Amino acid sequence: MVALDQAESELFKLEMELTERSGSVEICPVIGDVRNCERMEEVIRQYGITSIFHAAAYKHVPMMENNLIEAVTNNVIGLYNVVQAASRNGVDSFVLISSDKAVNPTNVMGLTKRVAELVVSSRPILHHASATRFVSVRFGNVLGSNGSVVPIFRAQIASGGPVTITHPDMQRYFMTIPEAVQLVLQASTMGKGSDVFVLDMGEPVHILDLARNMIRLSGHEPDVDIPIRFVGLRPGEKLFEELSTASDQVRPTCHEKIMIFCGPHLEYAAMQRWIADLQELLVQRNDLAVLMHMMRIVPEYQASGKWSTLLGESRMKARAAISA
Repeated sequence: MVALDQAESELFKLEMELTERSGSVEICPVIGDVRNCERMEEVIRQYGITSIFHAAAYKHVPMMENNLIEAVTNNVIGLYNVVQAASRNGVDSFVLISSDKAVNPTNVMGLTKRVAELVVSSRPILHHASATRFVSVRFGNVLGSNGSVVPIFRAQIASGGPVTITHPDMQRYFMTIPEAVQLVLQASTMGKGSDVFVLDMGEPVHILDLARNMIRLSGHEPDVDIPIRFVGLRPGEKLFEELSTASDQVRPTCHEKIMIFCGPHLEYAAMQRWIADLQELLVQRNDLAVLMHMMRIVPEYQASGKWSTLLGESRMKARAAISA
């Protein structure tokens, strides 16, 4: 198994952990960056990669709101580089790890993940042995993963609090690491390609309830021993996440917890032209132009915060220019 990352310290920790658990499976840690398409080609050829699980995305919502160019470069262009390299080198299967934030996105991170789904689903379904089968798997939060609320709450409780929550009505879908891995592996073997699979996450969890339960499980009383503080929604955050919308069509599969999303997709040639235009805009480093280009293929994006303001000002200037 080849583990590729640009963060050498985290990759070293991962190698140590996997080597201890893997038994007869050889672990090959590889330093690389998905933004470097030549490096992706080199690694795939060197190791004869047969399956790719792509989780190389910036995912911190408020941070990506303030780093749009980097978010798009990594989450969209980096993804595109690996997709192209996989196809050119006869990789059997490619799985994009997507997010519930891709549904009706209100933040840059979610917008990039929806675009990534469109890039993957635009790949034509080829019916020959050497063709790569591309799929996306969309699900919510994974308990205990990097950046997850659980280790954050655990650290806040250990330090005596306060436990910070953005809003008392905040809800999120959660899944355990073993369940998420099992369903992703299952989905990777299903479908003919260019599919977006949606995992059944069960019922959403109130973050306030989660915080109170964690405080009690640690032997303390909420708001007595450990205070809970509400700090307000951060830029781009929703109160509720969605795995699909009422207008989306999802159909069942042979697995009761895996559905197929039947949403719109782009033709591959159109996607290639769109990517070429995106790359030119990224070179210019014009955040607003990049954002508006992304919105051409994700019109359901609902900007918030500063991006809502900037888009509104841009539209007003455009209307003024037309009337003049």
